[in-house]
Formats: sequence, structure tokens, C-alpha cells
Amino acid sequence: SFVAGVIHPWRVSAFERLLWRACRGYLVANFVEMPEPMEDPATGESITWVIFLISYWGEQIGQKIRKISDCFHCHVYPYPESETSRADTMNGLHSQIQDLSVVLEETEQYLSQVLDKVMLALPTWRVQVQKMKAIYLVLNQCSFDVTEKCLIAEVWCPVRDLTQVQDALRQGSYKSGSSVECFVQRIPTSESPPTLIRTNKFTAGFQSIVDAYGVASYQEVNPAPYAIITFPFIFAIMFGDVGHGLVMFLFALWMVLYENSPSLQQGSNEIWQTFFEGRYLILLMGAFSIYTGFIYNECFSKATVIFPSAWSVAAMANHSSWSSAYLATHPSLTLDPNVTGVFQGPYPFGIDPVSVPWDAGWDLQLVARSLTFLSPWQIWSLATNHLNFLNSFKMKMSVVLGIVHMGFGVLLGVFNHVHFQQRHRLVLEFLPEMVFLLALFGYLVFLIFYKWIKFSSADSRVAPSILIHFINMFLFTSNADNLPLYQGQVVPVQMVLVVLALVSVPILLLGTPLYLHCRRHALKPGHAGPVAVEEQEALLDGQEAGNSVNASKEDVESGGHSPDAKHVDFSEIFMHQAIHTIEYCLGCVSNTASYLRLWALSLAHAQLSEVLWSMVMRNGFVRLSYVGGVVLVPVFAAFAVLTVAILLVMEGLSAFLHALRLHWVEFQNKFYVGAGYKLCPFAFAPDSWE
Repeated sequence: SFVAGVIHPWRVSAFERLLWRACRGYLVANFVEMPEPMEDPATGESITWVIFLISYWGEQIGQKIRKISDCFHCHVYPYPESETSRADTMNGLHSQIQDLSVVLEETEQYLSQVLDKVMLALPTWRVQVQKMKAIYLVLNQCSFDVTEKCLIAEVWCPVRDLTQVQDALRQGSYKSGSSVECFVQRIPTSESPPTLIRTNKFTAGFQSIVDAYGVASYQEVNPAPYAIITFPFIFAIMFGDVGHGLVMFLFALWMVLYENSPSLQQGSNEIWQTFFEGRYLILLMGAFSIYTGFIYNECFSKATVIFPSAWSVAAMANHSSWSSAYLATHPSLTLDPNVTGVFQGPYPFGIDPVSVPWDAGWDLQLVARSLTFLSPWQIWSLATNHLNFLNSFKMKMSVVLGIVHMGFGVLLGVFNHVHFQQRHRLVLEFLPEMVFLLALFGYLVFLIFYKWIKFSSADSRVAPSILIHFINMFLFTSNADNLPLYQGQVVPVQMVLVVLALVSVPILLLGTPLYLHCRRHALKPGHAGPVAVEEQEALLDGQEAGNSVNASKEDVESGGHSPDAKHVDFSEIFMHQAIHTIEYCLGCVSNTASYLRLWALSLAHAQLSEVLWSMVMRNGFVRLSYVGGVVLVPVFAAFAVLTVAILLVMEGLSAFLHALRLHWVEFQNKFYVGAGYKLCPFAFAPDSWE
């Protein structure tokens, strides 16, 4: 007789050894590995089973073999005795396998159809599940009432949206069939309210710049509306070029026009998402760069001729004895604006493409050997002192704009003082700060404009130095070699201004601490009756006016604008004010110098543009002779790649970071606290698949 089955390959040797010992050799065993591995029905493991066929003599031997097979967890199968029975069994197994294959194939097709239908409904199911989880997460933060039949939620809600919230709760109660109607009730709290600033797709980029510095305290002046103009303008001062600004503007305009495209919105690149979210900011930066580029008269480092030049070489040549020998011995020539017809007035807009406008102490020098071949609009590129003039012009422009920017920041602090009803700060902080800033650096701006207006080309040689006057102003001295700009400049004007600036420092240092100290003594228990009543009435009036849903006036002031709300001890108040005074007084000096980065970055951008043009494109035009038309294609490609990589990306990022620093440190530091936290309302944020 025969016993057939399969066994795990690890148990073959022990199984064969035990069979031989138990049956004393009255058997013939044959072991063969399966050609392909099969899955174990018990464990699911893929195993290459071993098939065995045992021939034995005697019924007792057969019983032993079956018992040993059971002990080794062998899968035993019936083995027919006759050849015909074995063939019938094989045919039956093959037909069963075919039937099972057909059933499995039809089942897979059915499951595939079901999954295809599920894929269409899966996004909707995912949204529903996420919304349900979000709703239950919020409900779990609520608390039960005494009867445990209602949920109580304490939330912040804007006053403007309070009516909508009440209507939504009323509709929810009606649709759910609840027997208890939902209602809203204002509750008092000592917590500082969160800050909600409503933005749209245009203002979101500018607000994110301000929020990166710090979220505005509750009801504090928000710098973002002013940054919509000042930030692109300050960036454009450092990035002024018509060509580069136009490329940036067109790139941002493309993102704005196709902002609803899914391919742009669903980009996985983080850098691309940063550019796309700030597309309106880039759009304004490009537009302002075009404007300042026309002011600088630069387009890819080359000057443009929009209006006729005010300088005339012919008039200078007619009034001068420029012979061939004179031109051979003089490498450069000077155009004298005092000669009739040489300089006919200022350029209508921006910088003259032929030469620089006349400034005190600067002459227009030209290369003599090219003089006879020059048309009037070509002289600008050959002027040897244009960089010196641009340095002077951009340096003074940076100082003027910086002081105006800082003064505007100090002025915005008035709105905070008035809104939070801290009138004493108008006299004890705002007034000394403004006097200190204007008496010193505002006077510097006045000197710059006064010198521009008073001195012309006729007397520019005797124009005094503003820098020496400004240094002597602090030293209370005068320089005989540096003549005064006007009568009485040193005494009494500059002396009075310095004295006013010095007097404002102790007022700024001691005014607020002494006022708060005297006010605290006035609010002792013996005198607190009428004052407390007045403060309570003012508090009620403030809430009736719609300041905050849950905040009292003290809560509002705790956002960082009220030292007496934070610092109870007089020494702490004094220390806080001393730090503020030192920071402001030293900051006025350092911040004014910090605005000189406008001059440095603008000069660097212009020089890099000029170097790139002269080293790449100019060689393509000059040194390639008759094959220039063919070689100019890769030369222009290299010029375009370097322009985008260096001047647009690297220089643009550098100018952006410097403009960011000027707004954070120099501008917002004058009035902005940024000690609040955002309102994070419950909302279903739209995803890409919604």
C-alpha cells in the first residue's frame, strides 16, 4: 500500500529517520521538492514543500506511518491503488482548479468594478470623515452643564460676526430638532483677546511679512497697509532697473493671471509655493522697480533717451580752444555749465542720459579721443565721474528717505496712545521722541535740501560740506574753512536744536515712570472711590462702543502698551523705560546709518549689471566680427541665464531681505509691539482634492 503527502522541508530528515527506526525498514520512502513554492494555509508563509510517497508492507506498518505523519503535521492525501483511479482523480483535480480559476477571475473583476466606483466617491468620503473628526474634536473641548444635557463652549468671536453665529446656532437647533434652543451669552474674562486681521489674496502676502515679526497685539496699529507701498518702494530703491523690474513684473503678472490654475496651486515645491503665495508682492516690487529704473535712467545698465538732453558738447566746443594738439595732450575734457548753452536746465524726469545733473563740486569729464564722433546721447556712458555723482545722490537720497520712514513710524505710535487712552504718552514719549529725531536728523534733511536749492553751478565751488557742519553741531564748534550755509546757523539754530535733543532724553527717561508712580499713589484706598466709579463708567462706555466682546480696558492695555499693567514695581517700570530710551536714542543714530544700505545695494546692483553687460553682451557685439550674428545667440543665452540667476534671483533676494530688515527693525520698532496671538477659528480648510 501507499501513503502520500507533503511535509515541511525542515522536518524531512527527522521524519525519514523516525520512519526507518519505527518500521524497521519495511517501507520504501521517496522525497521530492515541489517545483514552485506554495502558501501555508495555516500561517500564510510561502514554503517550498517536500512531496513524499511511502510504500509499505502490512497494515500495522501503515498505521504507524500515518501516526508519525500526524505527529510531524504532514498533509496526507489519498493515493488510489489502480492506475485508472489515479487518472480519474487527476482529471477531477484539474477540472476543480479550472473552475476555481474562473471563479477567482470573475471575483477579481467584480472587486475591480467596486473599487472603481469607490474611487469616485472616496474624496467625498474623505472630506466627510475629516469634517466629522474635526467637529467631534471641537465638541470634545466643550463642557457639560449641570443636567448633562447641553454642551457649553467658551469661544472668541468677532463682534461683526456675532449675529451670523447666532443665526447659525438657531438654524442648527431647528434642523436637528433639538428641544433646547442654542443661545450666545457674553461672559467677562481677564484673558487678552486674540487678534483677527481680515485679509484677501492681495494683502495676505504683506500681512504674512508683518506676522513673521510678531502678531499684532489686540487693537494695535497694523503696519501691513502701509507696507503695501513702503516695502515695494524700498525694495525698488535697491533694485532700480527698468529691464530687471519688467522681467519681475511679467513673471508675477503671469502668476496672477493664472492663479486659479490647479497646476500652479498644487505645486509640491516649497520654493515655488513661496513665490506663488507672494505673487502680488512680487508684482508691486517689479512695478516699483520699473519706476525707480526710470528715475535712475537704467535699463539693463544702459541709459535710455526719453527726453532731449540738457547738455551740449557743441556749445562747449565753440567757446573753447580745443585744438588737435590740446585734445592729444588731455585724456579727458570738462563741460562747464557756466558757459552759455552748455547746460540748459534740469532733465524733465530722472537722471540725464547724457550726463549727470549739476551737483556741487562735480564736473562732467569726457574721453577726448571720442569727442568728434559722439552724438549727444552717447556721452553718458563715457563720463568718468558719473559714479561719483551717483554715490553722492543715492547716499543723500537714502538718508532722506530713511529719516522720513522712521518719522512716520514714530507718528503711527500716536494712534496707539490715543486708542488705548494713554494720553500721557503723547507728551512724555511721543513728543520727546519726535523732538530728538527732528532736531538732529530732521535738521540734516533740511541741510541737504537747503544746499541743493541755494547753490548753483556758478557758486558750487564754495559750497560747504554738510558732514563737517553736522559734526561741528555736536561739538558746539565752527570751522573757518567751512563756511555756514545761512546766517545764524551755528548760533543760535544748531545750538538750540542740540539743547532740545538733549533735554528730550531725560523727559523720555523719567516722564512715564514718574507719572505712573504719582498715579499709583493717587489711587490709594482712601482716594479710590470716585476714580473707581469713573473708570467703571469708562469701561462700560468702551464696551458699549464695541471694543471687545470679552475684554475690559485693562485687558486691552495688557497687550504690551501699558507698562503699569505689566510692571507693578517702580524699579521695573523705570528699568523698562530706561531700556526703551537707550534703544531709541542710539537707534536713531544706528538706524539712520542702516538706511545707507539703500545706497550700497543700489550701487552694487548697477555695477553688477554694467559688468555683466560689458563682459558678456558687449563682447558679442564688438569682438565677433562677421560671425557675430551666429555666435550672438549663445552669448545672449548666457547673458539671459546670468541675468536671471544673479541679478534677478540673488540680487532680488538680497534686496528683499534688506527691505525686510528695514521694516522690522527701523520702522516697526518705533511703534509696533507685536505681542499678540492669532485668532484660529474653527473652519474647514479647502484642500486640493475638494
